[in-house]
Amino acid sequence: MAITLGPNRYGKAEIRMVHVDRTTPSHVLTDLNVSVALSGDLDAAHTVGDNSAVLPTDTQKNTVYAFAAEHGVGAIEDFGLRLARHFVTTPSITRAVVTIEAYPWRRLGPHSFQRDGGESRTARITVADGGEHVISGVTGLVLMNTTDSEFVGFIKDRYTTLAETTDRILATSVTAAWRHAPAGPAGDPAEATATPTAPDADWNTSYSTARQALSDAFTGTYSRALQETLFAMGQAVLGTGKGLAEVRLSLPNRHHFLVDTAPFGLSNEGTVFHADDRPYGLIEATVRDDELPEAPQAWTS
Repeated sequence: MAITLGPNRYGKAEIRMVHVDRTTPSHVLTDLNVSVALSGDLDAAHTVGDNSAVLPTDTQKNTVYAFAAEHGVGAIEDFGLRLARHFVTTPSITRAVVTIEAYPWRRLGPHSFQRDGGESRTARITVADGGEHVISGVTGLVLMNTTDSEFVGFIKDRYTTLAETTDRILATSVTAAWRHAPAGPAGDPAEATATPTAPDADWNTSYSTARQALSDAFTGTYSRALQETLFAMGQAVLGTGKGLAEVRLSLPNRHHFLVDTAPFGLSNEGTVFHADDRPYGLIEATVRDDELPEAPQAWTS
């Protein structure tokens, strides 16, 4: 029997950090959850306990705090790129993946904030072998249409009890991640010949535009299936003109069932529903721009 070590990684997960920018009278609050995963020449650490190539996970945590203290945070994509580029300067490390979740706070005053319970902004940055890939996204974006949704014409067998409907509530909690295409000459993604990310990328504008595209497509699509809505949302994100190559979407179907009020002597014409949290349908797909370069390694650790 020949036993060998396969692909491996290690790092510090879920580094919680709050940064307050006090350089202006109106403070800027950034609330992050940062995870680092490193790969490289680490076989000896696994096979013979030799730690000479290991950058301690505690050092990785301290680096996150130090970078924020020295340089600030800014857009989470920029912050992740700075960290990942730093980690691969360690001689034994050839690949760094930095994943960031940003929690939203709503401003109440110059130095007062309220934590919103809504969606979180996400970013995943990979630096390896001279290539850089940035994936931005959102999670927990809860959307609902109270009409303009139907579900008919599906397969029916001996186990089918679901009735067809031409008017239903469509609700979901969107998890979406979109990959930025590398920039080529004059910033044109279609002409990219290398993978480094454009240094002048406006991550914040790109994020707000993509997030709005998701919401607008959900709102404006007459849905014959959640799959149709998902594809429309993916098309809308790629159509923003922000150099996005593909978007991956995960949409749970948050079912709302009409309550039978007849036993109470009451009619229910689509006004009272039971919100059922599980089990739920889960619709997932990738929508791509085939004219832009692929980067499957960007999605894996």
